[in-house]
Amino acid sequence: MFTTFFYAVLSLDQTLATIAVEHGPWLYALLFAIIFAETGLVVFPFLPGDSILFIAGTVVAVAGLNVHLLVLILIAAAILGDSVNYGIGHYIGPRVFDRPDSRWFKQAHLRRTQAFYDKYGGVTIIIGRFVPIVRTFAPFLAGVAGMSYHRFLAFNIVGGILWIATLVYAGYVFGNVPLVRENLSFIVIGIVVASLLPALLTFWQERAASRRAAAASAERPGRAGG
Repeated sequence: MFTTFFYAVLSLDQTLATIAVEHGPWLYALLFAIIFAETGLVVFPFLPGDSILFIAGTVVAVAGLNVHLLVLILIAAAILGDSVNYGIGHYIGPRVFDRPDSRWFKQAHLRRTQAFYDKYGGVTIIIGRFVPIVRTFAPFLAGVAGMSYHRFLAFNIVGGILWIATLVYAGYVFGNVPLVRENLSFIVIGIVVASLLPALLTFWQERAASRRAAAASAERPGRAGG
């Protein structure tokens, strides 16, 4: 499964380029669906949104498509996706924390996002746009927690614009520089690794804190007995 995902990420530029050449504007619809799914549905947290956005910028430059139209379409997808995700979380409410793990839903993802909220507050909606998994669960958790929709929407709009515009325009400007183009696969891997680092650091911090808590609780009976 991991190998399939790895090769799929590496071949994104070829796949999107083929679609752009053979189907033209339908590329807009496909990318809209992907970004909406990753941001709007908690069952798709592993879609490589950052890489897709960067590569989309390089592809539209080569295919002669309108990059500004693409940015507007994908901003709409990101904002709409987060709003739907917020609505689902608001409807389900706190009982989601009692939901058992399944193939598509992991409590660890929810706790990881909660750690971001504890650290950054509502700005997690903006920061989380650039962090896989957190990007998918942040709006959902905002709905679960009952954040005001007007407050959420402000963070949602700002985060959506920053995320989409930064990565798509970066791909558009730098993606067709010969040096970048020749090493695009390595750059895609770098984007994936860099975007995963915050989540991995949070995970390691949580594990370290859990181990310290477990060690502290194990020491207490011995001290009491002494």
